[in-house]
Amino acid sequence: MYTSDNNQKTTTTSHKQLIIGAGFVGLGIAQALKEAGIDYDQVDASDRIGGNWYHGVYETAHIISSKKVTQFGNFPMPEDYPDFPSAQNMLDYINSFATHFDLYQHIEFNLKVNYVRPIKNNLWEVTFDNQEQRIYKGIVMCNGHHWCKRFPEFEGEFKGKIIHSKDYKRPEQLRGKKVLVIGGGNSACDIASEAARVAAKCVLSMRESVWFIPKTFAGIPVADLSIKKKGRTPAWYQRLMTYLLIRLTFGKHENYGLAKPQHRIFEKHPTINNEVPYYIKHGRIIAKPGVSRLNGWSVEFTDGSQEEFDLIVCATGYYVAYPFLPPELQRVQGSVVQCYGGSFLDDYKGLYYVGWYQPRSGLGAVITPFAPVFARYLKLQDQIGVPIGLVLKEMGQKIPPTHLIDPQEIFEELRRTNLNFNSIVNKATQLDTKYPNFSNQPLTAASHKNQAEYSH
Repeated sequence: MYTSDNNQKTTTTSHKQLIIGAGFVGLGIAQALKEAGIDYDQVDASDRIGGNWYHGVYETAHIISSKKVTQFGNFPMPEDYPDFPSAQNMLDYINSFATHFDLYQHIEFNLKVNYVRPIKNNLWEVTFDNQEQRIYKGIVMCNGHHWCKRFPEFEGEFKGKIIHSKDYKRPEQLRGKKVLVIGGGNSACDIASEAARVAAKCVLSMRESVWFIPKTFAGIPVADLSIKKKGRTPAWYQRLMTYLLIRLTFGKHENYGLAKPQHRIFEKHPTINNEVPYYIKHGRIIAKPGVSRLNGWSVEFTDGSQEEFDLIVCATGYYVAYPFLPPELQRVQGSVVQCYGGSFLDDYKGLYYVGWYQPRSGLGAVITPFAPVFARYLKLQDQIGVPIGLVLKEMGQKIPPTHLIDPQEIFEELRRTNLNFNSIVNKATQLDTKYPNFSNQPLTAASHKNQAEYSH
């Protein structure tokens, strides 16, 4: 047993890593740690695996990237899966992955993390919602970024119902209603398309037009067209080819009564959707600019027009949030975690932010090569005193400017990391000599804040 700073007895698991979350990313990381022989526990607040695919998506959801770039590289999806698997397909696949790699034995369900803090000897104390406490060598945070809802601020009041897109589960919630969907991302466009089929009226409000990228071209998923066996396609070329696909498929924005987007393709998360332009042409979706004011049952838009609604669906995204961390470790600015190598801090070791970024592809394509490299870093961290993040910083890595990542850039970076890992080890050894007494700064239990303070 281990006695914490508040003299409460805790279970000692100090030789292990703790993985928080058993969704797509958490399971990919767990498989890599298991294969690397790294001891770990894994917990999830839900009653089964799957993360957002279990408790977050609507019944009619399908992936927007193809199965080829979404699947784990070491575990292909079944041949009979469609190019764009459904939510149920994805959940079945995730369960098959966990079964195949025997990951269930390490997962504890219905166990929510309330608080994580660094304590003496570079260890981490974890308090769960059942008041149990454990001590871990490191914390791997894979708690996802599609759960902490972001709502817009409105002037005025609305007499109807306002929900977030995460609260939308099935078409019956829209049937026969006058629906306003706010947002221009993939969820907004999916829900607007569903409303076009079953609602009495559907208006899609976008503060700024988006680039509608087709899901397929000539019968091939567009995501598959970007797959290269060797080398890297320059970003300008990817943009040019995507722009040509858009023009060949949809034509100009003006043809749909939409303004041309004011950002370059890929500067924001791509909206991959064929249906919204189709339903705009059929009058089933009415495109409007941003919301100016709520007036009872009606909504006024920035162009001065007004429409009446029963339901407003805010598909306005999510905050990247780690509510179980103390203020000193809240390192999110906007949508970017201030870390190196995608996961590592330069002033604390043993705390890892994983999966907060958004690639322009399916997660499996990125997690499969990233997870083994991450496992190598964990093993290196066991051998050195300074944080991995400090090593990467001293080697010239920068904090990323955005949460959006080009998969090809990640693949190239991971390839270089594997080739030059001895250089990373040598740099770490030098820094150990320079900072021989490095130690995490322990934080007292008094630093604990109520979770609601970080839920925005």
